[in-house]
Amino acid sequence: MGANRFSHPESVVETDWLHEHLEDPEIRIIESNENPLLYGMGHIPGAIHVGWRDDLQDPIIRDYASADSFCALCELHGITPDTTCVFYGDKANWWACYALWAFRLLGHEKVKVLNGGRDKWVRERRPITRETPRHPRAHYPISARRCDGEIRAFFEDAMAFSRAGGHLIDVRTPGEFCGELTHMPNYPQEGTLRGGHIPGARNVPWEVAVNSDGTFKSVYELRKIYLEQVGLRPIREVIVYCRIGERSSHTWFVLTYLLGFDAVRNYDGSWMEWGNRVQVPIERGR
Repeated sequence: MGANRFSHPESVVETDWLHEHLEDPEIRIIESNENPLLYGMGHIPGAIHVGWRDDLQDPIIRDYASADSFCALCELHGITPDTTCVFYGDKANWWACYALWAFRLLGHEKVKVLNGGRDKWVRERRPITRETPRHPRAHYPISARRCDGEIRAFFEDAMAFSRAGGHLIDVRTPGEFCGELTHMPNYPQEGTLRGGHIPGARNVPWEVAVNSDGTFKSVYELRKIYLEQVGLRPIREVIVYCRIGERSSHTWFVLTYLLGFDAVRNYDGSWMEWGNRVQVPIERGR
């Protein structure tokens, strides 16, 4: 790996590359946004829409889609285990990375992110359409293996990490981290009874990893942030969290694919679980 290259450079594609591969049958372009209405207003030709909640989460329990549901979703959109899925979306790919992480959790391995996401594509006046594509149905075996143990952390894992002084990274805003905010503005449904952070966690907001145009910062800048300033080490395990696991999915992608960390897990229960749980310790302040 070159000193100025991401650890997995194939995991990030540029708009030029995607423009040249719009008709490639080996890839499936997936748009996933916070605002589900954006897709209908115009999307990359051939792109399908995957809703982070409606398509990737269980409708009853707080968990992700079952193997049956995930395989049915993939088959509907012509995705096989050999299909390379290229994710993009709004807000500098915040939600696209969440969808990518969920695909990895549910066993799909071939994933990429469009650098700069939806905004960069639109800003460059590249083609968009309102036409919903119809891809030939495919077969996706239900034997696909979930990766809960490798890339997902649960409450007990976060608690053990906190007690042992492990690398816990809180990617929320400083106001959420220090306890001034019990919920993000415009997200009242994701509020908590208490504000603060998991004891021992470090606050590294997710957006420090991106430039003003939504593209990822260079590997040099990312190493300076996460290795030099924060003190993380690629060979040590890291747990990242936010409110519900969506912003921390972005940081998980940066640490795993761009910096090559060996063992990063996303605590998707995050502050929604921790801040509402009985008899759980919290810290406040910066």
